[in-house]
Amino acid sequence: MIARPIFHEPVMVSETLNLLSPKEGNTYLDCTLGGGGHTLSILEATGGKARVIGIDMDPEAVAYSKERLSPFGEKVILKEENFIRAGEVLRELNIKGVDGIICDLGLSSWQLEDANRGFSFQKDGPLDMRMNPRGGFTAADILNSWREDEIFLVLKRGEVPFASRIAREIVRYRKWKSFQTSGDLANFIRQIKLPFKRTMHPATLIFQALRIAVNRELENLSILLSSLPDLLKPGGRAVLISYHSLEDRLVKNSFRIFEQNGTLKVLTKKVIRPTLEEVERNPRSRSARLRGAERR
Repeated sequence: MIARPIFHEPVMVSETLNLLSPKEGNTYLDCTLGGGGHTLSILEATGGKARVIGIDMDPEAVAYSKERLSPFGEKVILKEENFIRAGEVLRELNIKGVDGIICDLGLSSWQLEDANRGFSFQKDGPLDMRMNPRGGFTAADILNSWREDEIFLVLKRGEVPFASRIAREIVRYRKWKSFQTSGDLANFIRQIKLPFKRTMHPATLIFQALRIAVNRELENLSILLSSLPDLLKPGGRAVLISYHSLEDRLVKNSFRIFEQNGTLKVLTKKVIRPTLEEVERNPRSRSARLRGAERR
């Protein structure tokens, strides 16, 4: 498990470091550790003389990053946690505030590539989609057990076109065949022949909406955003990277509210997007949107 190859490239590293401006002796919080790419960039930028607290819901990510970042010894503290517990994690470590926060809300490449996780319609495997596979309901549970109106709300919240029709068709379909694998869902989507006018594959938004619901991504992000001022020291900075409009809208609106009440200063008046060079090198970065703010 730990010896898997490094095939996840952290997104917008130079832009993140430019906003965080990491310094020796400071403490940083990586709320979405993943493969440890952003944490590693902070440590390298400070010659290994900063401290980073890394948290992630995915036990595989924590195990992998623990080995990858082991040369930095006590400068790295890793926890298997949901970032909504970031405040509790810092209190347990007797840390009253950090100098910077990074939160990359995207999936790691290995999560997408691992068929057993069920995140991708291009890989046939169990229809799971849990970031933490140790508990909670799966995407298959939603499709096979939830009521039509509940499935509709999942799809509508994920801004999936024809959400009502899709929910109705899901309930009809499962009467004769249950949804067990990502291939089952992909085949179902092909069969109902949605008249999507978007350039993206119609399965993309449906898979995304289910993943958001399974992991309570929008609820968790809202909780994290509400706690940002309490997590940061005065002058501390937060950098958040989102990948779709639902996340970015939450970040943008939260930053605006905090700026209006004098708690945070927005550092990115306009959203920052990856360079053409990065998109060419790493196509999965193309939808990334970065915003930053500083604690007053």
